[in-house]
Amino acid sequence: MSVSLSRRVAAEALGTGLLTAVVVGSGIQAAELSHDVGVQLLANSLATVFGLGVLITLLGPVSGAHFNPAVTLAAWYTGRRRGTGPTPREVAAYVSAQFGGAIGGTLLADAMFARPLVTFSTHDRSAGNLWLAEAVATAGLVLLIFGLERTAGTTARSASLVPAAVASYIGAAYWFTSSTSFANPAVTVGRAFTDTFAGIAPASVAPFIAAQLVGVVLGLGAVAAVYGRPSPAEVDAVVVPPAAPEPISP
Repeated sequence: MSVSLSRRVAAEALGTGLLTAVVVGSGIQAAELSHDVGVQLLANSLATVFGLGVLITLLGPVSGAHFNPAVTLAAWYTGRRRGTGPTPREVAAYVSAQFGGAIGGTLLADAMFARPLVTFSTHDRSAGNLWLAEAVATAGLVLLIFGLERTAGTTARSASLVPAAVASYIGAAYWFTSSTSFANPAVTVGRAFTDTFAGIAPASVAPFIAAQLVGVVLGLGAVAAVYGRPSPAEVDAVVVPPAAPEPISP
């Protein structure tokens, strides 16, 4: 890796924290400005799209802009045999930074809107259709990220489209999934610390994360079915630097 692990971990903590602050803060702002739930969701999703695109562009060259334990685990799994993914030590460091950053981002958002720093959410999100939605949202995200990684091996333009593509997918998934596409274990935990528009009750967190991990497996299966195993030529031609595995979402 050309970038030190400490700098990459700092980028992951900062990026995940700012992403969570965008999600939570825009939800608070939207709820204060409108009583229409549709308008609130629209404002929340647009802010997330713009914020995520900027963060991936800014921090991707440093850490790969995972901002998501699901993406980090998928990157480790897909790269473990050919030595291109993060090591177990790097995975542990990334995931710890992501969870810590997400909680810190929630506290920051609450502080900016003069809310109590920690008020656990009462927004229950326990239902089978929501768990299915989380699995679908996460699987689609994994398919997009690692599908783009494969096509970036021969097309530099594909790599340059990653920030817009990932942010656009998350924006769309806000609307086509019943769960509004958390698709991120760290952000899910962070959102439990705020009793606001974007919150999730602590009791709902574990099933959401379980569904997201199922989505990782399904997404990797879809990548294998569509793209097969990468050839040596594809591995050698990868445009994205090794220090930047591929980016993510909330």
